[in-house]
Amino acid sequence: MRDSCESNNRGAFTGRSTAATLLGMADDSMIDDNQETEALAVWQTLSRLRSARPLVHCVTNAVAMDLTANLLLAAGASPVMAHAKEEVEEVASAAAALCINIGTLDGPSAEAMYLAAKAAVESGVPWLLDPVGVGATSFRREIAERLSHLQPSVIRGNASEITALSQETGGGHGVDATIESWDALDAAQDLARKCGTVVAVTGSIDYVTNGHDMTAIANGSEMMGRVTAVGCALSALTAACLAVQEDPMRATVHALVIMGVAGEFAAERAVAPGSFRSALVDAIYLLDEATLVKAVRIG
Repeated sequence: MRDSCESNNRGAFTGRSTAATLLGMADDSMIDDNQETEALAVWQTLSRLRSARPLVHCVTNAVAMDLTANLLLAAGASPVMAHAKEEVEEVASAAAALCINIGTLDGPSAEAMYLAAKAAVESGVPWLLDPVGVGATSFRREIAERLSHLQPSVIRGNASEITALSQETGGGHGVDATIESWDALDAAQDLARKCGTVVAVTGSIDYVTNGHDMTAIANGSEMMGRVTAVGCALSALTAACLAVQEDPMRATVHALVIMGVAGEFAAERAVAPGSFRSALVDAIYLLDEATLVKAVRIG
């Protein structure tokens, strides 16, 4: 992953040209007052997260639970991994935010996800849907579509997942994207308008839209794609930001910046994917205001 603290109306938004502009912001000379303002807003969200320590309920996949829990703890949140249908409604209602990830989906987990999401909506708890591999099978599509109609605050996925969920072509093999993030912008806007939500498309450039406004972020490292569950952990971090930032679009953008900058920081210190995984958790924990102001690339 490599999107803005303010929701800017882009009109004829060109993802590829914006990507080139953002990727060119590699040195301090490119940092302007707007970038610094945006970075300070991200820092305020991270600071609130660290002080509030919100309870984040994660109904997530088996592959992602360890990294997700550790990354949330490093960011300052308090994760709870409750999956049983007998308790998810109670936990979701008491949480500050909910993250639902369909990565390792089966019948019982699908039922628990539906119960948790419904309870969150009824209790006014913000929640995020991560439609992992939604284009791979009709079962995943059915569950993801059903969940998307339960008023998620945010839907986050890669380009193929967002395109598939918007009922266009996209597919993908497994959980991997087969198209670039900017190729899914129309699908993301359509999905956001249809579901009344914020949609984040993550990739080499990340995009966030509410169906009308669009922002982009160019922070991140290629190493993030070499470690499983980084995207899943990002979804949980976004849910955590929803707990302390009332505007879902701003919360989503801030989470993407935090993870992206941390990914760059970690990649500088890691020698391979194994060490990168540990370095990423450390980077989230150590992230400070000066690092954000220097590194953020938002457009």
